[in-house]
Amino acid sequence: MDAPSSPGTPRSLAARDLHQRLQAGAAIQIVDVREDRELDEARLPHAVLHLPLSRHLEWMPDLESRLDRQQTVVVLCHAGIRSWDFGCWLIQEQGYGDVWNLKGGIDAWSREVDPQVPRY
Repeated sequence: MDAPSSPGTPRSLAARDLHQRLQAGAAIQIVDVREDRELDEARLPHAVLHLPLSRHLEWMPDLESRLDRQQTVVVLCHAGIRSWDFGCWLIQEQGYGDVWNLKGGIDAWSREVDPQVPRY
C-alpha cells in the first residue's frame, strides 16, 4: 500500500504496487541509483534511468534533460536507503514534486514480484 510522506520526503511505494501501476501502463520514470556492478547483477524488467550516486558529477549537470519533473518519479536502490536519500534530494534541492521511493528496493522486487530477478 502506498504510504503518506512527510513534507520534503518521497512517498513509499511497495514493489507489488509499482508492478501493478506499470502493468496498468502508468507513466512512471524509474531511476536506479545503484552502481554498475549492482545493475549487472539484478535489474528491473522495465526501462530505468541509471544514475549511479557515485558518478553524480557526470549526470548532475544535465539532470533536467534526463528527468521530466512533470512525471512521477520512482527511485530504487538495493534496499531502499540510498534511493530514499536521493528522493529527498530531488524534492528538497531540485524541486521535483511527485517522487516515490521503492520500499525495500530491488531486493523487495525479487521477493514480492519477480523471483527471477537475482537477490544479492
